[in-house]
This record gives sequence, C-alpha cells and structure tokens, in this order.
Amino acid sequence: MDISTLEDFYKKTKTREPEDAHREIGHFNVFKTEEVSKHVMPYNRRAYYKISLILGKNRAEYADKVIHIEKNALLFATPRIPYNWVPLDDDQHGIFCIFNDEFLTRHKSGVILEELPIYRPGGVPVFQLSDEEAGEIRHIFQKMHKELTSDYLYKYDLLRNYVMELIHYGQKLQPVGILNPAHNAAARVSSLFTELLERQFPVASPQHRIRLRTAKDYADQLAVHVNHLNKVLKEQTGKTTTEAISSRILQEAKILLKQTDWSISEIAYSLGFEELAHFSNFFRKQTSIAPNAFRG
Repeated sequence: MDISTLEDFYKKTKTREPEDAHREIGHFNVFKTEEVSKHVMPYNRRAYYKISLILGKNRAEYADKVIHIEKNALLFATPRIPYNWVPLDDDQHGIFCIFNDEFLTRHKSGVILEELPIYRPGGVPVFQLSDEEAGEIRHIFQKMHKELTSDYLYKYDLLRNYVMELIHYGQKLQPVGILNPAHNAAARVSSLFTELLERQFPVASPQHRIRLRTAKDYADQLAVHVNHLNKVLKEQTGKTTTEAISSRILQEAKILLKQTDWSISEIAYSLGFEELAHFSNFFRKQTSIAPNAFRG
C-alpha cells in the first residue's frame, strides 16, 4: 500500500525540513497553505498527523464520505484514514501543521493521540467554522509559525502546547456525547469491542489477513455471551455486532479498492473472505454495486 511519509511530503511540496527535524524531539512543522497549495497531494494514507485551517470553498473526500465546506474549516487528519482535500475555487488560503506521534509522546504528559476523542475511530473530524472561530484558530497557528523560527530553548515544548490547544478546540466542537460517554459496564464493553475491531486495520498488505470476522469471534475475545454483546452495542451505537463489523470491513474494502492496485481476490482474502464470490456478494449487498464497478 502506498503510504505518504514525511519525506514524501517535503519532496512533493519542494519545501524544507527543519534542521532538527530528526532529533529526539519528534517531527513538527507549520506552513501557510498558499506556500504548498499548487502541489497536489494524492488520495492516500499519511504516515503523520495534520491539523489544517482552510479558508475557501472545498470538498473533503474519504472512502465513503464527501464533506462540502463553503467557507472556513478546521480539519484533523490521522494516519488511520486516507483522505483527499479538493479546492473548489481559486481563493485558497490558510495554515496547517504536520507532526508525528513521537512529537507529542515526548511531551511530559505522554499524550497518546489515538486515545483522544478527536481521533477516535468512526469519526470524520472536519468542522465548519464561523469567522470568529476561524480568527481564533488562525491566531494559534500564527503563534506556531512565529515560535518555530525563534531561538527560544524550549520552543518545542511551547509548540506542543499549541498543538494540544488546537486539539482541545476541535474536541469542543464535537457533540457532547462523544466527549462524555457513559462510564458504565456497557460502555466499557462497547469501547473494548471498538478497540478490537479497529486494531485489525489498516490492512497493510494482501498477506495481512484480519483475524476476527464474526460476532462470536469478538464475544469470545471479550469473554461475554454473543447475545449480551449484541444488546450492548445496539444500546450504545444503534448497530448490532454484525452490522458494526460489516460497516468497518466495507469502509476498508472501499479504501483498498480506491487506493491500491491489489486484485479483488487479494482484497477479499485480506478482509477474511474465503471465496471471491462471498466478498462480491457482500459488497453488492452493502452498496448495490459490484467491487470492480466501485473501483471504476
């Protein structure tokens, strides 16, 4: 699978890495959008995180979602989900930062990004902003841009704080239920199920086959009865176990069909289907079209 690395980013945008980019601090950089907007970044997975303030009319494309932005947007991109950002007019400007996991894990609080609500599985964290909110976000980015070029000894500690300020700003834009889930046994079972499900993705190669495929597989791993797991998930998410599994497998199938040159047989195998026909029937039932038609 083609995964865009930090090195690929600098090569394609013809921009310079910070001199200390590969030191023990982890990687961080910040750019004005107009500095790199003429360089098209392909639809793929990034091996880094990106937070963007985008000002202008745009469209965000994910495997199974398209989000239209009329004016101002704040986007949080994660290595977990590939995406593409398509400008819809010539008046494009804004600012964004890129960083890797190590940049924040070096922080004294030991932040684990995938445990933060903004990066939880299943979400598409793109938020439309008012002009006032866009101004507040721009101010944080401007402080980043200024600090990055300073000689302050502890500037990366300060930059980490600015990144966390952006993350908290985005989390406050999410629905309250996402930030404050019920802390009870049912919620814990649902959370553990989601963790087990997401741990199998992304599928990195045709030889990498997902192991847990059925509701019983997950119930056995969680040491609960399959009926109890179904009841819990239905209450917490509105989906049965089988529906949740199928939804995530379908999402990955769409990503692999659009993003890789693997054969459909290889995709079917990697997603746990014993026969190509089984995968084709599954995909057609979920989308009403065949896998090769979706691939185009």
